[in-house]
Amino acid sequence: QRLGHGIDIDSRQGFGTRRGALHELAVQQGCNKLALGHHFDDAVETLFLNLFYEGRLGCFSPVTWLSRAQLTTIRPMIYVEERDIRALVKREGYPVYHNPCCADGSTKRQEIKELLERLERENPGLRLRAMGALQRAGLDGWHEPQLGRKV
Repeated sequence: QRLGHGIDIDSRQGFGTRRGALHELAVQQGCNKLALGHHFDDAVETLFLNLFYEGRLGCFSPVTWLSRAQLTTIRPMIYVEERDIRALVKREGYPVYHNPCCADGSTKRQEIKELLERLERENPGLRLRAMGALQRAGLDGWHEPQLGRKV
């Protein structure tokens, strides 16, 4: 796959990673912000991945300053559930691009996703409570929502 200006995001040659390629392209285009598509479920899954496999409470931040690139990454869909995004995509007929990675679907992340689905059926609201814990954990970039702000 190619991003604008001939940057091959599947290749590790040059930038090292797709994320690095995105950062580099944003800087080349004179951007100071890069919006990533992480959503609510990504954050909760990452929290559990870090807890189960690294023994720590952690997750990517909704907003991250990258000093080396002089770039801020934002995740504007962080409070939107994956099912709502899928429903919107279907309703509006947006194209879907599947991950070309050979491990897609058979990863620890997929295992955590399936575990959380089972646990959510037995404990309705589990993912919402996990997101609340993430907001209250004091992690860099995370905070409880303001009063009157719907999450």
